[in-house]
Parts: sequence; structure tokens; C-alpha cells
Amino acid sequence: MMFCVMNRVPVAPEWRHAFEERFRRRAGQVELQAGFVRMAVLRPMSEDTPYVVETLWQDRAAFEAWVGSEDFRQAHANPLPKEAYNGEGKMESFELVASAETSISVKTSISIETSF
Repeated sequence: MMFCVMNRVPVAPEWRHAFEERFRRRAGQVELQAGFVRMAVLRPMSEDTPYVVETLWQDRAAFEAWVGSEDFRQAHANPLPKEAYNGEGKMESFELVASAETSISVKTSISIETSF
């Protein structure tokens, strides 16, 4: 069963650009991981709402392999300073029960092309 992880990250307003820029300039190692399906970074519409970083995996084992990998350690090696965050983040995990998609290709503002 498909496995979804949602990381909720409370970013301080003055650090939002830096946070987004890290995703724009990331090395892209997650895309090379076996079982990886997609990633989306969702910007909140209000300052008191956290960012959501969603990843979708073919199964939980694929996600756990990513978290245990050297690529994961490298991707998380240089975090933003503590003051960039308004409190602790939260990770939530889900099994995908149903989904719907279209064949329209969407180009995002962070230059990642995704087909839905």
C-alpha cells in the first residue's frame, strides 16, 4: 500500500524565503531512491500555519530505507538555524486509501514539473 509522509514545519516569517530556497536548490537525491513517487512542498497561506512537506512512497519500507540512507543524512546535514523555526515540527504518516489525478502537467513556481 502506498505510504505518505507529511512533515509540518513551522517556519518563522523572516526565514520563509530561505526555507523555500533550500528546496529549490536541493541535490535531488530523494528522486533517486527506490520506491519514491513524489514530493510536494506546500507554502501556508497564513503565517501561523506550518509548511507541509509531503512525500509519497510505494510502501513504508521504501520510506524507511530512505531515512536510513547516507543520501538522507547528507540532505539533512546543514539545517537552518534554530531561530528559523517557530517551535517543533511534526511528522505524520498515512496509508493512501484513494486518490484522483488528471493528466494535466503543472509547472510550479519552484521549477519542479509535476504531472497530476
